[in-house]
This record gives sequence, structure tokens and C-alpha cells, in this order.
Amino acid sequence: MHRSTLLRTLRRSGALTALALASVVAVAGPAAAHADVEAEGARALDQNVELTFSAASESTTAGITKLEVILPEGLVPADIAYEKGPDGWKFAPTSRGYTVSGEKRAVGEDVEYVVTVRQLPDAESLVFKTLQSYSDGKVDRWIELEESEEDGHHGHPAPRLDLKAAAPGAKPVSPTPSEEPTTAAPEAETTPESDARTPSAQPAADSTDGDDGLSPAVPLGIGAAVLVAVGGGVWWLRSRRGGTA
Repeated sequence: MHRSTLLRTLRRSGALTALALASVVAVAGPAAAHADVEAEGARALDQNVELTFSAASESTTAGITKLEVILPEGLVPADIAYEKGPDGWKFAPTSRGYTVSGEKRAVGEDVEYVVTVRQLPDAESLVFKTLQSYSDGKVDRWIELEESEEDGHHGHPAPRLDLKAAAPGAKPVSPTPSEEPTTAAPEAETTPESDARTPSAQPAADSTDGDDGLSPAVPLGIGAAVLVAVGGGVWWLRSRRGGTA
């Protein structure tokens, strides 16, 4: 083969190889995006365990502004303590987990933060479903339990932490304070003796309404006394006039 022909062939081969590699990278880029959680050597029932969360940006036009995590069974927001994350970002508990949020990150910039868990549950694995919000309102939902690759869809698997078996002798610590049931003040017990000493709240059977509790005989007696007094007064006046005359 002529030298010039060989050079042209090699150049074309190199260009095709570079093009193929670029295509692979372009396709693999979005597929490699993920949300993850790590804790090296974590065991079930371990205490004060640091978990490192990372969330990759999938947007080419907006920055990440918030991550909302839904805690797995066995963990409550009070079990989580925020350690560190992006500058200026804040941690806030929610009814089902917590959020880490702040000023939007640069376009394409990933987010990483660390929390400490009071005690890991007695489980084989923990799934931390995550909602990832962007400055343009878009939300990536890292909530799928299993990664799917059907029809070229790589899915959004939730961050998953596999745990080793609990160490010998490990036991659950006392419940988280926020989960402790509140005890209502005990009600006073009623005994037959206390019932006997308690005066009846019911009115007397022989009382009537509208007479201020007086017996019907009382008004009658008062009326009779008035008549007697009036009659006596009249008799006295007549007797006095008769004597004067």
C-alpha cells in the first residue's frame, strides 16, 4: 500500500475510534448519574454512624437547590444529626425525614453531605428515597427500589445502604425521645366508700320548681296569720270607738 494511502486510512480509523468513544461517553454520562449513600463497614444496630450522601446533577441548565430524604422504617428525624454539607446549606427535619437545601449549586455540580445516625435499625439494608430539586423547578426522583434498564431506561434507583449482621451482643438503645409515648395524668379512682361520702347532686324529691324550695304549707300559714291580725285590729278599733262614745 502506498504511504499516503496508509496515512489516510489510519487517520480515518483514528477519527472513527474517537467518534465511537465520544458516543459511548455521551450515552454513559446520564446513565452514570446517581444518588448514593455510603458508610464503610456499617453493621445493623451500630450507633453514631456517619452516612455520606451524594447526589449527581443531571441538568445542563440548572443547579441543585434541595435534597429531600424519606427515612426508611426504623429511623425517625430525631435520629439524624447534620454534620456538614455545601456552604450555606441548612438541615431541616420533616414529617417523613429531612431536607438539606440552600443556594443553588453551579450547573452540573454534584452535592455531597454527611449526617450521623443515632443507631442503625436491625435490618439487612436501608433505602433512602430522595427527591432532588433544581433551580428551574425540575425534580429528579431517586425512589426506585431496583435499577431498571429496559428500553434503554436506566432508572433512578434510591440510595441503598447494605448492612452487615449486628455485632455479638448489640442491642437496640432506648427509643428516640420524640417517639416515647406521653403518659397522661392518672385519673382519681372512685371507690364505694368515696361514693357513699359524696353528697348527692340531685335535688330533693319533694322540692318543686319556682317556689324557692318552700313547702306549700308555709304561704298558707302566713296568709292565715295576716287575716287574724287584720281581724283583731278591726275589733280593737270598734271597741275603742264604742268606749269613747
